[in-house]
Amino acid sequence: MSSPFESYDDLEDADERLQAADPAERRVAIISLGHSGDPAAVGHLANMVSDPDAGVRQQVAMALGEFDGPEAAGALAKLLVDPERIVASAAADSMAEFKDPACADIILPLVKHAHAFVRTGALRALKELRRKDAMKPALEALQDPDAAVRAQAIGVIGFLKLEEAIPALTALIQDPDAHVRRAAISALAFSQMKPAAETITRALKDGDWMVREMAADTLGLNINGALAADQLIAALADGFWQVRLKAIRSLGKMKIERAVRPIGNCVNHEQANLRKEAAAALGEIGHPDGEAFLAIIADDLDPDVRKNARWALQQIVARRAKG
Repeated sequence: MSSPFESYDDLEDADERLQAADPAERRVAIISLGHSGDPAAVGHLANMVSDPDAGVRQQVAMALGEFDGPEAAGALAKLLVDPERIVASAAADSMAEFKDPACADIILPLVKHAHAFVRTGALRALKELRRKDAMKPALEALQDPDAAVRAQAIGVIGFLKLEEAIPALTALIQDPDAHVRRAAISALAFSQMKPAAETITRALKDGDWMVREMAADTLGLNINGALAADQLIAALADGFWQVRLKAIRSLGKMKIERAVRPIGNCVNHEQANLRKEAAAALGEIGHPDGEAFLAIIADDLDPDVRKNARWALQQIVARRAKG
């Protein structure tokens, strides 16, 4: 493949284009630097973080997302605090792509920044880096007055997967912001401890349906999730079909036989996705009582529902053959 810089003698020739009076020409040079894949391009891009044109700075932020490492992180840290939101947002998106743990040395101080947007971006970037020294500032950020900051702090904790964070995550199911509560439930998925399952189970009664949906889904990932089987069965009567769908999925994963009839009662639901999930769960459980319900949707109008129903019937037949 030809290099984007084939018209230049070397990367240094980019500097002439980067100093062009026309911002559009500077942006084109920046795009080429980003596409080059040459680590040496990072220094050229870093020199442009103070360009007077916001569009140029935004392009720099986007181009730096093609690279990794402390040098790129240092340049993006300056753009994350840019007064223009389009620039800062582009910087936050690029920082979230970093994988080099060494970048955390640059990013960690930003968690204490005065502006919530910067704190949010910094915590978002720290997630993938999985640095254990990010745990303490993330736990402290759970008390941040800004809900977006709290949600991103939960992400850092969830990626680190340390049991010591369970009490802090448990406390957040009382957070006033539904997105924070939902993030806390999602983060608890890493733990297989009984207290985590108990916390998630309580969230099945949350006032926000998206939190209940996350709780119903997450219980299927916990080895203690079966302790909440009765609560998941009760969730099959939830007013939101999305919650019912995730409850069905988890009950199927856990092969809860007493859930066969309640799940079977969902095969007549108007939502094809719910019928499809019900068929799959009946197959996962494999109990003969599921056959009558599967017969109802054997000729369902939706092809995916019919496919799952056929598969589920095969599972029941196979289980019966094994005795």
